[in-house]
Amino acid sequence: MSPIGAIKGNWRVLLLGAFLVFAVVALFIPGGIVADDGLASDSVDSGPTNLEFGLGLEGGTRIRVPVAGMTAEDIDTGAVSDDGRVDQERLDGVESTLQSELDLDQADVSVDVQDDGTVTAEVFNDNVSESEFAAALQTADVDATEDDIRDGVTQSTRDNMIRTIQTKINAAGLSGGTAYESTTVSGDHYIVVEVPNMDADELRTILSERGQVEVVAYHPENGTQTNDTVLRGGDIVDVDPPEQQGEDSYAVPVLVSDEAAPGFQQQMNDLGFTSEGVGRCGLRGDGENIDFDQEGEHYCLLTVVDGEVVDAHSMGDRGGNGLATDMREGTWVNDPTFQMGAQNQQDAQSLSVNLRAGSLRAPLDFSEEQVYSIEPGHADQFKQYSLLIGLLSVLTVSGVVYARYTDTRVALPMIVTAMAEVVILLGFAALIRMPLDLSHVAGFIAVVGTGVDDLVIIADEVMDEGDVSSERVFQSRFRKAFWVIGAAAATTVVALSPLAVLSLGDLRGFAIITILGVFIGVLITRPAYGDILRRLLTDR
Repeated sequence: MSPIGAIKGNWRVLLLGAFLVFAVVALFIPGGIVADDGLASDSVDSGPTNLEFGLGLEGGTRIRVPVAGMTAEDIDTGAVSDDGRVDQERLDGVESTLQSELDLDQADVSVDVQDDGTVTAEVFNDNVSESEFAAALQTADVDATEDDIRDGVTQSTRDNMIRTIQTKINAAGLSGGTAYESTTVSGDHYIVVEVPNMDADELRTILSERGQVEVVAYHPENGTQTNDTVLRGGDIVDVDPPEQQGEDSYAVPVLVSDEAAPGFQQQMNDLGFTSEGVGRCGLRGDGENIDFDQEGEHYCLLTVVDGEVVDAHSMGDRGGNGLATDMREGTWVNDPTFQMGAQNQQDAQSLSVNLRAGSLRAPLDFSEEQVYSIEPGHADQFKQYSLLIGLLSVLTVSGVVYARYTDTRVALPMIVTAMAEVVILLGFAALIRMPLDLSHVAGFIAVVGTGVDDLVIIADEVMDEGDVSSERVFQSRFRKAFWVIGAAAATTVVALSPLAVLSLGDLRGFAIITILGVFIGVLITRPAYGDILRRLLTDR
């Protein structure tokens, strides 16, 4: 047989081999198939494989907590016309009125047009009552009552927070961490955050930080010191890792957006930071706090995170050219890089994470939190027991298969093919960085069982009607068996699909692995086993 003919006749086996190579690379080669995105910390050790583990196999904490806030839905602000045009100035006016009437920060109020064209107003503060919210809306010329207001936030806000939390987890190098939404039968919405190798207090600290970053100009005006916000976290488009500038000084290099850079440069010039204010920041820090009790005039750029000043510094230098000079000459906007300071490494790392992830749109209500934790020692035991149970299941299935057929030509390829299916699944899990948990282990064991069951159907259908003397007879019997396997696979996928889609906790992981195993089996491993069996049993 020619090489081309051999490839055509055994392409299913070659496809199985290609997937196995792909899986082995994803599992064991550092970096896997997809290179690291640069967010994870280099200190994270994934062990001998690229697999990531969840709480049940690594230990850690799961926190289930609602979002704090109230929402007035489908309010008539007059900002959306009949043809769908949006009056952004009117929306900003309503938002500004809510801020002033309720005495809230800009981050605690949101007025947005939803995808369906309706307008919603949200307040992210537990100290505001429904009556106060309704009164503030009425002051903004919005016809709203307390009946129009409900507890909770909009779906878009929850989605935004989940994306931000997930980015924050990744940027902090918390391997295997994940964030998702959970909904109760009564319709209450929760955000669930799982992070391995972290206790509840540490995770609660991370989630309680809104991550609102500002650069504030602290400068003299009319004989007194005053503050002007000159940059916000949203004005930053790129962030480099923190750098140590001195023994007790750290900086986070950032790139300011093209939209914000001209305004920032103009403010620095107008406020005197690029002229008389160069190098004139006399505020001192003790490594944790900034001492503002200093006499004289000061021109300081304050790094502020969630309202707390973490650093104060004067206009610095960049390379051999003065940053102040670049701003005075108007050339800084051509390369709008900037350094935001921090007093210690922890603050610098936290600042970098907050700038990369963005700020949480709303706070989380930890008064209604539900916490689940597993000690790392227990998780190690679960990991060992899971490996032991997996090996026992393989040995048991292998023994039963061999006892049934007593023919290594049939039994050995069957066992090898079933194990190949598990390896491909593990490679896929490593590729997408799926945190494996106990529910996934149960899914792998189910895949081994159902996979061998399908292979037994193939072997029985092919061999029970007598010797296979030709390829035509084999193909006829194999097709009959494959129709049975396909129908069973479709039934399994339909039955498990609701568990894979709905927020049902650990059941979801079991369903996802089982469904993936079914697809890999039907599309790759079962046809490959058929080709192997054909080569072994037919005269060809």
